[in-house]
Amino acid sequence: MHRFLIDKTPTPIGLLLIVSDEAGRLRAIDWDDHEARMHASLGRHYSDGYQLEAARDPGGHTSALNAYMAGELSVIRHLEVETAGTPFQRAVWTALRDIGPGQTQSYGGLAVRIGKPGAARAVGLANGANPVSIVVPCHRVIGANASLTGYGGGLERKRWLLQHEAPQLNL
Repeated sequence: MHRFLIDKTPTPIGLLLIVSDEAGRLRAIDWDDHEARMHASLGRHYSDGYQLEAARDPGGHTSALNAYMAGELSVIRHLEVETAGTPFQRAVWTALRDIGPGQTQSYGGLAVRIGKPGAARAVGLANGANPVSIVVPCHRVIGANASLTGYGGGLERKRWLLQHEAPQLNL
């Protein structure tokens, strides 16, 4: 049984749920209107069971995400994450962290970046399964034609995050 700590914080685009472990690593981030999806993901990744305990600012993650939302974009760059998932998913999630604030990458470009040039669709699926959004910045992945494509929190949140990071983007 895994014991995780959960906190909630208001942001300009909704209430954010932040799940950490006792060692101070992020395990999940999601929006309160997608809490059921977060629990399903945790259940898949930790099939031997997990328990959530309310905590205030576990690992300093709530403070870091609030600072990010206030404009300190680099504060999330070095937050420690621990994810389950397949080796392919973890490779995609690792590569996502190399896309800096204000930058975007296409699914195909991300596939090339991880050495799987024909795997754009699989990259998209792994991107969509990312349990630690914002910190593992899946919102920075866009369509090949620079269009906004799916984001688990909704396209309006994706647009807000991208414009927050690079106000000059015309989305």
